[in-house]
Amino acid sequence: MSDTTRILAGILLLSLVTVETGGLYLVRLVQGAAPATPFQLGFARAGHAHAAVLLVLSLTALLYADAVHLAGLWGWLSRVGVPAAALLMPAGFFFSSVGSDRTSPNAFIALVYAGGIVLAAGLASLGIGLLAA
Repeated sequence: MSDTTRILAGILLLSLVTVETGGLYLVRLVQGAAPATPFQLGFARAGHAHAAVLLVLSLTALLYADAVHLAGLWGWLSRVGVPAAALLMPAGFFFSSVGSDRTSPNAFIALVYAGGIVLAAGLASLGIGLLAA
């Protein structure tokens, strides 16, 4: 395992602790202990789920990128694309639903789309790198 992968994996695992903490807030929302519209509750669920799934996928992507020794731009994109999406997409869900009685997303929804593009680029570079190895 490369030093880069080892360090990123450590950061990603610690990041999952923050997702767990966010889960406590989600439980409060579901129980009605914190005010939220149905839209906000749905976006909180989506943000939480995307964060967790993409962080776990990031750990897998790191191992695959190391397994075939991806280097340069493609190696960097393969290692960083999925974790970057794990930040962008949940941030888009959370920030676009912030505000009292919000029933539709604000301009921060663009982060969800940006995260989708970064995710696609990271996964495509990893997939092509694996097939070309």
